[in-house]
Amino acid sequence: MTTERSGWYGVRCVFEHGPAGPQGTSYEERVTLWRAGSFDDAIELAEEEARQYAGDLTDVSYLDLAQCYELGESPGHAAEVFSLIRESPMAANDYLDSFFDTGRERQSLVE
Repeated sequence: MTTERSGWYGVRCVFEHGPAGPQGTSYEERVTLWRAGSFDDAIELAEEEARQYAGDLTDVSYLDLAQCYELGESPGHAAEVFSLIRESPMAANDYLDSFFDTGRERQSLVE
């Protein structure tokens, strides 16, 4: 890993929380922010943190999936920290219902 820290990167890592409950298995997506010299360096830093995060919790596994996004500028108010574009044959409402609005999301600590 390079020691030079030149850019900002958002890295999304995916985790499995277990055991499965009545609604199935819970999966968590976390986006963390890193100052690094390259995509590879940012992913390496994020995966190290992801393994520690999962190890500090009970029944949580890091699923070895990291996706990286380089920020165009230093982070600040309203900075974009992650973006992923996915092609799909689904219509917009079907796409949202399939991936983002299934009714099984937990988006806050209190539900």
